[in-house]
Amino acid sequence: MKANRMAGLAAAALFCLTLPAGSALAQQKLKFAHVYETSEPYHTAAVWAAGEIGKRTSNRYAVEVFPASSLGKETDINQGLTLGTVDIIYTGQLFAGRNYGPISIGGAPFMFRDVDHWKKFSTSKLFDELGEGYAKAAAGNKVIAITYYGNRQTTSNKAINKPADMKGLKIRVPDAPLYTLFPRAVGANPTPIAFAEVYLALQNKTVEAQENPLPTIDAKKFYEVQSHINITAHITDALLTIVGGPLWAKLSDADKKTFTAVFREASARATGEIVEAEKKLMSEFTKRGKTVVMVDRKPFIAAVEKYYKDGKQPDGSALPWPKDLYAKVQAIR
Repeated sequence: MKANRMAGLAAAALFCLTLPAGSALAQQKLKFAHVYETSEPYHTAAVWAAGEIGKRTSNRYAVEVFPASSLGKETDINQGLTLGTVDIIYTGQLFAGRNYGPISIGGAPFMFRDVDHWKKFSTSKLFDELGEGYAKAAAGNKVIAITYYGNRQTTSNKAINKPADMKGLKIRVPDAPLYTLFPRAVGANPTPIAFAEVYLALQNKTVEAQENPLPTIDAKKFYEVQSHINITAHITDALLTIVGGPLWAKLSDADKKTFTAVFREASARATGEIVEAEKKLMSEFTKRGKTVVMVDRKPFIAAVEKYYKDGKQPDGSALPWPKDLYAKVQAIR
């Protein structure tokens, strides 16, 4: 009986050694981490992409999606890419800019004329070059897709029609220099506050305003404690889909093409959903009794543009990209 059992184990071991590469036992499990909620289009697109990667690679790769900061905050998952503790992430351009400053230009205020300009940038040779520069600076981490996050708008308890209306306005912003550029340029008082504390800060009047895309304003219910939604569209924001250097280096050329195709399709899906949500929310906020102000962006653009031409931020620090990069982005038609 014991001899038969040993023979069975030996046969099983031999079977494992001779399994084809596409078998379930040869499957490589991958972690895709992000900080967004499961209800958001980014997560839905990530789950779809995970399924497609499995299908298109004959299940040689199994991607598990970890949403809502379950594997750490955005800084943590960016570090995890290089360490190999996560394989794929969504991240903002300003976070990627910590490794390679020029790639943050896509998250700068009034960098794009409109969503169409952003779309052309996202498929341009220039964007590809920025991704290559990032890869060299970030241990081979590979940007393979970009997803529209939304135009950032300004909520407050008054109408904002001109730059002077923002003078002295205490506005909550994320704690990153490029988020403070716009408010400083128009004389406002940018105040970094943790995202989870924004609603209470508005309610208690610790700050008088905040800025975020309409879907975020809706999801986080900031409109409940603000009377005006000012369509400043000052930042056309986006998320990058990045594959970690350790994984990218191991992928075959065919698999690299598959991963790139799948995640670009996923980005197109999420982008479409966000654009549609923004259109609907304009009228939805009006129905909820909010005053939606269609802002003339020209004087605001002029207030910011001079800093791009000088290559410096309002505090005198240098912008994180060469001066000619701004002109290259603007030349995209």
